[in-house]
Amino acid sequence: MIKLLLYGYFIYILHYFQAVTLGKKRASKSQLMLFKVAGFASIVLTTKKINGEFVPVGEEELTTIINIENGYTTIIVDKDGYTKAQSKVLEKQDAINVFNKLIDEGSAKYNGAYVNIWTNRYHTI
Repeated sequence: MIKLLLYGYFIYILHYFQAVTLGKKRASKSQLMLFKVAGFASIVLTTKKINGEFVPVGEEELTTIINIENGYTTIIVDKDGYTKAQSKVLEKQDAINVFNKLIDEGSAKYNGAYVNIWTNRYHTI
């Protein structure tokens, strides 16, 4: 019985590690894309939890702007609105300029009303 429980736990940890590894690769790609146009970008999420399981963030490169405490940030999300990378906090017009550069570079606009950063949801601009 203990062996079966340990095996199940091992499989869970292995699945999580694989999700993190693939998600980090995808988020790093988004970070680099944002860094090229904004001069600064950080990785936000590498995994998301769907139906109780950790899965990597999606491959999609969708961009939007959110309003946070100190200003605005341009972000890259997957199709489900999970934030993979974000710029530093910017003035609204600077965030719009970064957004437009990302669109020019081939990113598509995220059309969802909300995005997810950790356990928080933010309205898109």
